[in-house]
Amino acid sequence: MIFRGKEKIVWSLNNYLGLANHPDIRKVDAEAAARFGMAAPMGARMMSGNSNYHEQLEKELAEFEGKEDATLFNYGYQGIMSAIDAICGRHDVIVYDAESHACIIDGLRLHPGHRFVFKHNDIEDCEKQLQRATTLIEKQGNGGILVISEGVFGMAGDQGRLKEIVDLKKKYEFRFLVDDAHGFGTLGKTGAGAGEEQGVQDQIDLYFSTFAKSMASIGGFMAGDRAIIDYIRYNTRSQIFAKSLPMPITIGNLKRLEMLRTMPELRKKLWSVVNKLQKGLKDSGFDIGKTDSAVTPVYMKGDVPEATAMVMDLRENYNIFCSIVVYPVIPKGHIIYRLVPTAVHTDEDIELTLKAFKETKKKLDAGDYKVEAIPDMAQA
Repeated sequence: MIFRGKEKIVWSLNNYLGLANHPDIRKVDAEAAARFGMAAPMGARMMSGNSNYHEQLEKELAEFEGKEDATLFNYGYQGIMSAIDAICGRHDVIVYDAESHACIIDGLRLHPGHRFVFKHNDIEDCEKQLQRATTLIEKQGNGGILVISEGVFGMAGDQGRLKEIVDLKKKYEFRFLVDDAHGFGTLGKTGAGAGEEQGVQDQIDLYFSTFAKSMASIGGFMAGDRAIIDYIRYNTRSQIFAKSLPMPITIGNLKRLEMLRTMPELRKKLWSVVNKLQKGLKDSGFDIGKTDSAVTPVYMKGDVPEATAMVMDLRENYNIFCSIVVYPVIPKGHIIYRLVPTAVHTDEDIELTLKAFKETKKKLDAGDYKVEAIPDMAQA
């Protein structure tokens, strides 16, 4: 990336498979834009905004994920939030992981019924909440239970314990929704995601992902049984009352899905980068937690001004551009670098990044980044 006239190594891009600037993708995007412009189709899907391309994309996504049907969303965040609102009524109970993404939390806020949270990836606590939910449903004599987890938790990089949650279906009656934004395209034998990786894709009732990560695009989808997907399609207010995905994006997503499915070498290259980066960080003494995905967190200690000064030093003096997470997202005194490897990173990128991280960590430990006020990154 060119930032203020200088080339930077970037670890903050949603571009796992390196499709963003792939020449085949750029060609299809440009041709679709030249043919249709960004205005078409003019309307919502239920009225004048449907096309053969939209239906083809849904069909191919459903087939890829091993589901009967799929429906498109204009945005991943908006899509899952609105879908939760559509499928859960006031008598239904939602049981969800404590570290669920903000889009899920916002969907829960729209829910008029009960919701029970379980400790992150804690199956024993998940079962306790399922017991509570089951008791409530029996007392009401009405309603159902929806369990929500993620395929990969985007901050820490650990996979959701999908297999163990699915096993609870033997004891409790519920449907299972998985947000697999970071697993789609990166995990599983074919890239179908965390469900495929853990061997339980057929037990996931509703599979959701976004086009913004592996496909480096815009939009999202949900796949599942035809009857449920049809209900979502015609009851999700954010889609019913919104213009559909523009044709260039839809056609571009068809090409991206084709490459994701037919070019396993992209996923292989991604994992080569992931493994080298994560091994290099661990061998250098860095704490990367329990990640078992491409998401690579690096945990350090320091306050917000220190973190800001350190990330500015990386950017301005080492030409490394990456994101930090600090208070109030995480507790005071902690810093998380969140690195997102891609298939287009090189061994040289990794070597330069490891060298820069080791040098800046020494400065952090020595107190070189202690400042009284948070530096203004825009003025650097």
